[in-house]
Amino acid sequence: MLKSLPSKINLFSYVLFFSIFGFSQSEDTYIAMLAPQELTTKVNAIVRYDNQKIEINAIDNMVVHTKRIVTVYNKYGDKHANSLEFYSENSSIKTIEARVYDSFGEEIKKIRKNDFTDNSAVSGGTLYSDSRVKYYDYTPTSYPYTIEFISEVKHNTTAFIPQWRPINGYFLAIQFAEYKIENNSGIPLKLKKENIENNNVIEVSENHFRIENFPGVNYESYSPSLVTFTPNVKPALTKFNMNGVEGVNTNWQDFGKWVYGELLTGTDILPQSAIDDVKTLTEGIDDKIERARLVYKYMQDRTRYISVQIGIGGWKPMLADDVSKLGYGDCKGLTNYTKALLEAVDVPSYYTLVFGSRNILDIDEEFSSAQGNHAILCVPNNGENIFLECTNQTNPFGFSAGFTDDRSVLLVKPEGGEIVRTKIYEADESLQKTNANVIMDATGGFTSDVTVKTTGYQYSLHDGIQNKTEQDQHIYYKDYWDNIKNIFIENINIINDKEIIVLSEAVKLSATNYASKSGDRLIFQPNMFNTVTSIPSRYTDRKLEFKVERSFKDSDEFIIQLPEDFKVEAMTEAKDIKTKFGTYSFKLEKLEANKLKYTRTYILLKGNYPKEDYKAFREFRKQIVKHDKSKVVLIKA
Repeated sequence: MLKSLPSKINLFSYVLFFSIFGFSQSEDTYIAMLAPQELTTKVNAIVRYDNQKIEINAIDNMVVHTKRIVTVYNKYGDKHANSLEFYSENSSIKTIEARVYDSFGEEIKKIRKNDFTDNSAVSGGTLYSDSRVKYYDYTPTSYPYTIEFISEVKHNTTAFIPQWRPINGYFLAIQFAEYKIENNSGIPLKLKKENIENNNVIEVSENHFRIENFPGVNYESYSPSLVTFTPNVKPALTKFNMNGVEGVNTNWQDFGKWVYGELLTGTDILPQSAIDDVKTLTEGIDDKIERARLVYKYMQDRTRYISVQIGIGGWKPMLADDVSKLGYGDCKGLTNYTKALLEAVDVPSYYTLVFGSRNILDIDEEFSSAQGNHAILCVPNNGENIFLECTNQTNPFGFSAGFTDDRSVLLVKPEGGEIVRTKIYEADESLQKTNANVIMDATGGFTSDVTVKTTGYQYSLHDGIQNKTEQDQHIYYKDYWDNIKNIFIENINIINDKEIIVLSEAVKLSATNYASKSGDRLIFQPNMFNTVTSIPSRYTDRKLEFKVERSFKDSDEFIIQLPEDFKVEAMTEAKDIKTKFGTYSFKLEKLEANKLKYTRTYILLKGNYPKEDYKAFREFRKQIVKHDKSKVVLIKA
């Protein structure tokens, strides 16, 4: 039984004294009120104690020991309890348990191995996987509480040595965290250390790291990814075992050569019927890219995506022959199948490993290891690369914006791996062009025909609307134009031109009381269909640099027919703003036949910017919001 609270408080001065010389996990670690006060400000949780020890005993024997104690202050901190472990046919959980303590450090719940929920570790869309997870989802009755988690997991593979990322969330403080690798295998271990200096990290020895009293990082608008500025240690063996298959990993060339030889070779055999199909389909076509386009469409029409996490560590694709016969596969299988189809018509291509995500995440060019969560296909084209997403059965040929664009990836070639970068979509390539013809009436209402055309990254944001039900489309456009009250959607026509990769949305709509009435006057905002309404948060003392991940361009033109017997009394003068972050301009022009022409261009440029520039960036956005609210005043003639 733990000591009573008064006894614990009396011990606190001793523990505090001792911590000057080195942290020792003690009973006080379980008491929420005894967490260091300097760490409790603006945090959702504090890691009181975290010890991860990795024993690499042989090329096929790795044991990971974890002990973690976390004090949670609110519902947003619950996720940091991290009471879970993954396992599979090639790993086994030897020990797993947890204990929960109230704010005074008294144990209120003990969770044994059989109390943990055991589920598949992958989504319901997965056909088969041996990856599983044991987890305990604690539902607190009050805050704060402290949870202790202890586990021991044995792995038969050494391809995936856990990295050390002690700060794995915003508003999370670290009182003490430790990471140690004991390499008893005789195989050289390489490490890449990132953001170690100036982050309270102590390098105890070559493979032993410790961090103490690290305050929580507050999220700030446009913050870069946490991993880019918080401590991170990446380990990898120069020789490894992946589910019984040994590999070499001294550099990316070695690793890529291993992937090609052990994971891909022998998986690309196609049935003769599929070979005959694509040869007939491309007969007489000399241009290789056009042949690739036709084969890609052939693949899309005959397959569907289902996750199939089998093979060597979930990394080996299923046979191309099986994909052809069954008509489904995961990213690995469909990519490998498409590669085989292209080879049948003499179009070279490369299996490619990538981190697929809306956020841009690179394969680390400087550190070879088992990286990536997705596979795509690269088709070389006269010094340029065309990347094909093989899991999307409606994706345009060569389109990668939004999920695999602008990031370092690994091409897998027979001679070895090569790091290249996927396509960067510049502002003019990520265009949203909105045109509208508006007819206003004397009551302040209007009818309008609006067209929105998108390309590049902005295409990826709008693609999929055409697949919604009519009711959901109506809801979508009412939300999209939520600045217009009393809006009624009359007709929708969407055309997805995948040849030139342009999505065209034509919407006929109307609204009542859009303009406000003031005696004989009508007052309205001419920017009806593309307004920026949010201003990034203001910070007196911003701590982090900021990042704009992608460039884009908005181009708007609205022709507004004014109501009969009304004329313009006043309207805002044109504005033109140029900054390092982008540009903004708008103007209003009087046309014949009692019409107004409103034009607007907004360009935002991707980039990493120092924190000192944030105030100017925020002012740029503030000016956009202001001018997007510009008014026109009409008066009866």
